[in-house]
Amino acid sequence: MNNPIVTELNAGTYYWCSCGKTATEPFCDGSHEKTGSGPVEFKINAREEVALCNCQKSNKPPFCDGSHKK
Repeated sequence: MNNPIVTELNAGTYYWCSCGKTATEPFCDGSHEKTGSGPVEFKINAREEVALCNCQKSNKPPFCDGSHKK
């Protein structure tokens, strides 16, 4: 699926999957080993709704920038 994952996140540190192999999309579960990709760490300062990339093509990871439409 290429559409972004829109969800509310609490304040904290998160790790977005950049390889697309995780079973816990959009978050890293360690499946990236031996892929040459690693997780992207990002922080949320206060509870907010975010649109996280689900196609791994965003130019602004981990956030969706509409690249899945191209």
